Amino acid sequence: MGIPATAAAFRAEGLVKRFGARRALDGVGMEVVPGAAMGLAGANGAGKTTFIKCALDLCAPDAGRVEIFGVDSRQAAARARLAYVPERFVPPYYLLGREFLAMTLNLGGARFVHASAVALAAELELDPQALERPVRQLSKGMTQKLGLAACFLLKRDLYVLDEPMSGLDPAGRVAVKSVLARLNRGGSALLFTSHVLADVEELCSTITVLDRGAVRFCGPPAALCERYGENNLERAFLRCIRTDDATAAVNA
Repeated sequence: MGIPATAAAFRAEGLVKRFGARRALDGVGMEVVPGAAMGLAGANGAGKTTFIKCALDLCAPDAGRVEIFGVDSRQAAARARLAYVPERFVPPYYLLGREFLAMTLNLGGARFVHASAVALAAELELDPQALERPVRQLSKGMTQKLGLAACFLLKRDLYVLDEPMSGLDPAGRVAVKSVLARLNRGGSALLFTSHVLADVEELCSTITVLDRGAVRFCGPPAALCERYGENNLERAFLRCIRTDDATAAVNA
């Protein structure tokens, strides 16, 4: 079956996930069109990582459906056009940095080109010499950049990133955002979680706010500010998740 020409890069409908009596996801739905950038924001425990895991078939939802470029996410073929970096990223400690990159590219069906790896490492503010060191010797920030490098070296139409700037210093954050913006300008869609709303505002055309497993808002960052009469996205976000109806789904 061919992929519909109008297929969204990512579409979730009615996603539910229960842990005992608690609903970690309560009918979550959202869509990312090809070439768009979506930021997923929420407080700790809002359901962001659970949503990503369910969406990528790393955790079985209790209800709902996810399609990636028109393919059911439960099918392996759905992941052929995406690359993913989890929030808790720990590569094999015994590999050299370049060995990890080569392994990742091989698993993704791509060829490792040392010059490209060195160039991207430099772009991400990762000392290329780190590629010759065992992963166990790298700092948290360097390890994060290594994982992002492995992801970005895979040429994909959708990048799914859970807290991609975690553990990075200011120079690293600027570098990663620059690469993300470049990939997005090149036509790749982005779906990433972040606690830093300035990053979402800078990179994303759409922000989805999750609160206690439910979508509270989905629309342009400026529309969220306008809805709550704020000129600051962080203040608008706080007002959004602190309103009385904690399970309302609001679309801008």
